[in-house]
Amino acid sequence: MNPSVRLQATLELVQEIDHVARPVDAVVSAWFRTRRYIDDRDRGLILQTVYSLLRHHARLGWWLEGQGREDVPRNRLIAWLALKEGRTVDQVKNLFNGAKFSPAVLSEREQALLAKLEGHAIDHPAMPEEVRLECPDWAADALRARFGEAFAGEMAAMLTAAPLDLRVNPVKATRDDMLRALKGFGVKAEASALAPFGIRVDERLSLARLPMLKSGEVEIQDEGSQLVALLVEAKPGERVVDFCAGAGGKTLAIAAQMDNRGHVIACDVSEGRLKRGAERFRRAGLHNIQTRLLASETDKWVKRHKGGFDRVLVDAPCSGTGTWRRNPDARWRSPEEKGLDALVDMQGRILASAARLVKPGGRLVYATCSMLPQENEDQVAAFLEAHPGFKAVPLDEVAPQVKNSAHPEYLALTPSRHDTDGFFAAVMQREAAPTPDAPATS
Repeated sequence: MNPSVRLQATLELVQEIDHVARPVDAVVSAWFRTRRYIDDRDRGLILQTVYSLLRHHARLGWWLEGQGREDVPRNRLIAWLALKEGRTVDQVKNLFNGAKFSPAVLSEREQALLAKLEGHAIDHPAMPEEVRLECPDWAADALRARFGEAFAGEMAAMLTAAPLDLRVNPVKATRDDMLRALKGFGVKAEASALAPFGIRVDERLSLARLPMLKSGEVEIQDEGSQLVALLVEAKPGERVVDFCAGAGGKTLAIAAQMDNRGHVIACDVSEGRLKRGAERFRRAGLHNIQTRLLASETDKWVKRHKGGFDRVLVDAPCSGTGTWRRNPDARWRSPEEKGLDALVDMQGRILASAARLVKPGGRLVYATCSMLPQENEDQVAAFLEAHPGFKAVPLDEVAPQVKNSAHPEYLALTPSRHDTDGFFAAVMQREAAPTPDAPATS
């Protein structure tokens, strides 16, 4: 592709993202599946610009509003070329040349916009801090309260590209073997800093190059997510529930911890997600997993299996603030149709219902990919107050290798501190049943 054709492809993809109410990664995958003629190099350059536009959404919108222009993909792209790439009016005109498969010729109004933006940087002293840091209004106050003086640094870290992390499946391979195999493919990679089965890939590459992904020897999983699964500390032979399993990323890690022995039930309210998970389980060679479709968090299945499991993980639906650098579009999507309060209420209901499954002496792990206190520490505090039979287990007792957590008792990971997605996890244990020769406590 020449630069003009590539720019038109970029514009078309951005327009698709704007008009389709689905996560950007799903839109991108579907868009490229119908354009297999685009080679890896052009695909990489297109995606680099698309994600850069998403990471500068608020700032580009601020400039367009200041010039009285509509915030639409074409204007956003024109502003990007001037403000971030430093293109002159003539240079942009050469790209928007109207040739076949190239962007339409610039209008006089678009040329006037370029002339006004020429010579400016994308950051401006008059910009509000929330705009400069790409922080949406609905989350700004809570994140300021969460991070205090570190707010700007944490938000700046969220504007960087997320790393590519892999988790080795110990049922099929070892980390050393996979590191050697990656090196053989010419891929730069190293062992993760904290996750014992993690590998960090130090370059951007087409995942089609990695046969170990197809064989189930490795899975794509952020190091933070791997650590959340580690906190479950599932042992061979135990009975475990992943209550909000989704497509099964953490379920895979838990089942592998158990060395394919015992029983893991992956629950979700989405049949489609569970089907995708089942395919991954088969590919990974894990046979100790069963899927269970739930009608809701209060499904009758929960009541029937009350107190029947050693470990229960609740990876609750959340605002996704911890995934913003991986999913930069998510910050501009409402966290829930009815707002954050409704989401927090739902998390509380899910946690309370899932806790019924934990047997006496068993472990309950509550996790989110959020960095908002309302969804994390506040949620755990409310649960413990309402359920005195559960006690929090300090992080240093269950994961002493995790240093510098942003919370003294719970796992709290941030991009700035740990170079992972933002994750929160609290480990709670249910009181053991009294022994026959010991009086029950009141």
